[in-house]
Amino acid sequence: MALSADPLWPRAGDWPAPDGRGDAAILGLPAFRTSLSPTGAHATPAAVREALRRFSPTLLGPPPVDLNEALRIADAGDVADPDGPEGEARVRERVRGLRAASGLVIAVGGDNSVTYATAQGAGVSGLITLDAHFDLRDGVSNGSPVRRLVEDGLDPRRIVQIGIADFANSVAYAERAADLGITVITLDEVRRRGAEDVMIQALSIAGTAGDVHLDIDVDVCDRSVAPGCPASVPGGLEAWELRALVRAAAGDRRVVSADVVEVDATADAADGRTVRLAALCVLELLAGRALA
Repeated sequence: MALSADPLWPRAGDWPAPDGRGDAAILGLPAFRTSLSPTGAHATPAAVREALRRFSPTLLGPPPVDLNEALRIADAGDVADPDGPEGEARVRERVRGLRAASGLVIAVGGDNSVTYATAQGAGVSGLITLDAHFDLRDGVSNGSPVRRLVEDGLDPRRIVQIGIADFANSVAYAERAADLGITVITLDEVRRRGAEDVMIQALSIAGTAGDVHLDIDVDVCDRSVAPGCPASVPGGLEAWELRALVRAAAGDRRVVSADVVEVDATADAADGRTVRLAALCVLELLAGRALA
């Protein structure tokens, strides 16, 4: 369905290709081949771009702020075939180049496997995950990026995992996180403390030694708002809670890269609510940066 046109109501999205130095760059990473569950996540970057145009780029303030005017935002297109060793090498190279010219690189997945190469390409020394799961599995999959980053040299004491949920993990992986020295802030703790307090702690830990990558796994949310995430369950974060966490993180300039992952656009509800939430996460990243 065609969107209405109103010259006084600009839309998000439709950002130009990178041209020199910018504030933020969007990069599609349609990875899906190593997912532990069947997924059509390769269709999601395009779906998120379409969903972005349903939203205004305006923060109400006061005073109101138009993100399209406050920030130099670019869309760098997609990395073709980002799965596997060769695909991950392409992701690293692309992110590295964008990072050299942009204050914030936003990768739109795709499954959670893209966190590994994106964080490496950004050259970060800290990691914050918004995720119901530890992602410390053995092997190479969307359930292993955190373990792979640690094995490749990321200091686990600079990793904070927010939203880890009951009945979504195992004793073995909980013990692995503890043994590594990863800071874990459970879903229940987020609810008790609130987004702002939790993110202040996370940034103080992950950002101690420098730049930080933010992994936004949308399956941390309640299934009612994220039915297009294969692993989302009833009782997860509300959409507003995830958005608050994302904006709080992006307000710190040590966060230089982020990914929005684990949304399967082909399995979403008829109203596209999960894809729209992913698009709002992109906008919250931009909002946090504009207000920083």
